Amino acid sequence: MRIDKFLKVSRILKRRTLAQQACEKGKVIINGREAKPAKQIKAGDEVELQFTGGAVKFRILNIKETVKKDEASSLYEIIE
Repeated sequence: MRIDKFLKVSRILKRRTLAQQACEKGKVIINGREAKPAKQIKAGDEVELQFTGGAVKFRILNIKETVKKDEASSLYEIIE
């Protein structure tokens, strides 16, 4: 799955276009490297998402095409 789609499906970001813009601006880092929106991810990857107020780092646990709102947080775990 692409990182931009994962960020939307997991509800870390509200819209896929926001995820694409974050990647294009260099605010998404996967395993220590900047990621483009089309970067393929897999379970176990560590992702850092930088916001103006700080950053959130999480590990991908599971990848699903669609999930219910209540299950979205089961796709990742916050590291820092």
